[in-house]
Amino acid sequence: MLNKIWDIEDNHIAWTVKEGQSHFDNIEMSGLYTDFIVHYGVNKDGTLFLSRHCFFPTLRTIPNNTHATYNVRFEEKELPFLLADGKKIIEKPVKFKFDGILQTNCKTDSGLFIKHQLFPSTDLKFCFEIITVHAEKEVTISISKPSDLVYSYGRGTKGVYVAKVHHTFKDAITLKAGESTEFAVYFYCDIANCNSALPDYKEELKKRIKRITELCDNSLILKSDYPELDIMARLSKLRAGESIFETLSGKFHSPGGTAYYAAIWCNDQIEYAGPHFALTGDKTAIEASMNAYKAYIPFMSDNYYRLPSSIIAEGLDIWEGAKDRGDAAMYLYGASLFCLYLGDEKTANELYPAIKWCAEYCERNKTKDGVIFSDSDELEGRFPTDNKANLSTSSLCYGGLKLAAKLALSLKDIETAKIFTERANQLEIAIESYFGATLHEFKTYRYSKGYDTLRAWICLPLCMGISLRAESTLDAMLSEYLWTDDGMLTCEISNENKTNTIWDRSTLYGIKCAFMMRKTDRIMKHLLNYCNKRLLGDRVPYAVEAYPEGEKRQLSAESALFARIVSEGIFAIEPESLTSFSFDPNICQSLGNISLSKIHICKNAYDISVNGKDWQVFKNGKLIKSGVANGKRVIIG
Repeated sequence: MLNKIWDIEDNHIAWTVKEGQSHFDNIEMSGLYTDFIVHYGVNKDGTLFLSRHCFFPTLRTIPNNTHATYNVRFEEKELPFLLADGKKIIEKPVKFKFDGILQTNCKTDSGLFIKHQLFPSTDLKFCFEIITVHAEKEVTISISKPSDLVYSYGRGTKGVYVAKVHHTFKDAITLKAGESTEFAVYFYCDIANCNSALPDYKEELKKRIKRITELCDNSLILKSDYPELDIMARLSKLRAGESIFETLSGKFHSPGGTAYYAAIWCNDQIEYAGPHFALTGDKTAIEASMNAYKAYIPFMSDNYYRLPSSIIAEGLDIWEGAKDRGDAAMYLYGASLFCLYLGDEKTANELYPAIKWCAEYCERNKTKDGVIFSDSDELEGRFPTDNKANLSTSSLCYGGLKLAAKLALSLKDIETAKIFTERANQLEIAIESYFGATLHEFKTYRYSKGYDTLRAWICLPLCMGISLRAESTLDAMLSEYLWTDDGMLTCEISNENKTNTIWDRSTLYGIKCAFMMRKTDRIMKHLLNYCNKRLLGDRVPYAVEAYPEGEKRQLSAESALFARIVSEGIFAIEPESLTSFSFDPNICQSLGNISLSKIHICKNAYDISVNGKDWQVFKNGKLIKSGVANGKRVIIG
């Protein structure tokens, strides 16, 4: 059931604190050189709780492994605090607001109203808290500690790291009734003997607002009759797009979540985020995606040894503890879709050899049953598999081959397109033969041989366009064996699996595939329930990684997958070539008035609007096509 905490206000969410209400949460925000996780809430006595946790992805600790990001949690008791007429001010929250900046509004017993605004720098190793104090009666304000406080020291690959706190509060000030004052607190880190210049916090606020606008308002703008869907889609673009860090190897999109910085993965960055970024047209995000795709190319050798699972430590090291997770299939699918969406022939030619390598790798790793071998999957063996072949790897390879064939045709490589198409056709037959199964009377798929329990990833064949078992697979997904109030169980509870673990990534893929199969009437209520829970519940406002594992970390690529529910699910956008795409107005017609604008695809910006059966398509602001939904897809270009 939904434990509703927040409400929608305009294009953001707000929590108005009720009398006696106590609740705690945290939210993640990112810039190129810092990641800011703010823990916030209301204590049982009604007082404000704030804790600031700053991560510095380019400041690597020792050993310089996946998790070696220097980070500091700045505890409240160690920080400067405000005094009113010499007494510590006790703040009681009245309202919280989030629109890309976390804001709290508090009242006090000393006749003051205090506003906090917390956000990371866009391009510096700083996090900021702007504090505005408004007086209802005359009061003298002072602060407990001087500025320029050295908070802690760390040691890493680049020297000694010095975490500091600076505030701009000058001297004690007397405010008359109706007057206000403002100052800022800086949380930042320097390498020893490298003293950073202190930036203007007001300019930093403007830069943060500008980046929020770029990510939220410049692409994929959804307008529907469902505000929870519109705002969830809006914020998903922010979380997906902000988690990009400047590294020694260029800009890297990374998951975040206290653990994964300055590194890339074949699932998160290559498969999930890259295709979404191509549709946004955002230069920073596209650059980061290109860096991710290119970073794997040096590992594509003539001996066809597996790709590493992740490239870590600013691109200086790798991790492959899970061996072959199906990473080549992930790359084949993600890179092909990225190129087709982007519609840039130069980029396509640059990545095409890597795409062909991945297709050949998968072909060389076919089993005698015609499916694709992999040691594990993107969940790295957390759930039972036979460590030989799984539904995820083969499904991604199938989808990747179909997309790679379209790309090959666009590049006039006709023979390779035929080869890829034939391989996809053979693999579709093999998937049916090897994985097709009846489980709990559902004609669906087993995840691997010998493990006849329902898994959330039974949705993947549907996502890749295999419809033979679609209806019954959807029944299985929405059954009591898998579906819960919090999304799909990764694996049904059984003798083999005793956990009730949920990973949002498979839930999001599952919701998307239901739309793709034109099952709007069956999935819409589940999508809205999901939006309300993630956006307005007790863990907001983003898609999360996993629970109980990971404690619902707000990893960024999951938000990219939510955005793709809109583009690839509700509108069913699909590339046809480097210069054309199609969409399906039939899915949208039961949703009332709905539109998706500033879709950056095939080197142009398109707007699509559907009003019942009537649809219109605009290209760079001009109406180019309209019609009535008649059961067929519409091809543009």
